[in-house]
Amino acid sequence: MLRFDLEKSLISGDLAVNDLEAAWNERFLADFGYPVDKPSNGVLQDVHWSEAMFGYFPTYSLGNVYAGCLYEALITELGDIEADLARGDLSRPLQWLSEHLQQFGRSRPAHELIETATGKAASVTPLVTYIQRKFSDLYAL
Repeated sequence: MLRFDLEKSLISGDLAVNDLEAAWNERFLADFGYPVDKPSNGVLQDVHWSEAMFGYFPTYSLGNVYAGCLYEALITELGDIEADLARGDLSRPLQWLSEHLQQFGRSRPAHELIETATGKAASVTPLVTYIQRKFSDLYAL
């Protein structure tokens, strides 16, 4: 949200590029309670902004949501694929992805491809379920 909010402010003109580092540092301290010690640990922590690339972080989140939907559909149709994946056997998931998703390429918007592949509209629920299942034991949640 930090990066997204600052990108929005930059694009709208509410934040000048020269003020970006200070805005990052202020927001980081407010959100996380830690000061930023140097730009490479703050505003310049990755290449996106220094390369003038905007909009990446929201698309990463959307990609994770879509991946959760696809994973849920894979499990529903193929059963437990974890043993296959642990052995490095990707044949069943790749075949499913080819049949249900990849063959369509960019012929439709992403949300339609996901709905066609999974039989449901995209939702955060499969991703949240996956994250809870993966991390609940590890972190005693």
